[in-house]
Amino acid sequence: MSDQAAVGKLNTNVASSGTLFKLVAFSLSLGIVPLASYYASLHFVWDGNSTFAAITAVFAANLVLVIYIVLSILDDRQTQQSSPRLSPPESKKER
Repeated sequence: MSDQAAVGKLNTNVASSGTLFKLVAFSLSLGIVPLASYYASLHFVWDGNSTFAAITAVFAANLVLVIYIVLSILDDRQTQQSSPRLSPPESKKER
């Protein structure tokens, strides 16, 4: 009976502090990078054209999101490769 209960347990991996730091860093950059790119491009690149500055800010926000997604996928693949594979539980027929 305890074997059956053990099968239902979930594999809960504790997130490392590096993952939490990455989440906080990207959350802050998602707010700071578009605003900074908007005002910087408004004054220095587009000479006051707010439409082009807004497009620059949208591009910067999307760039931050794409970088976060790519790094998360790479981190997940690395975690899956380093974790040991669990063997399937043996059935009653195999006992």
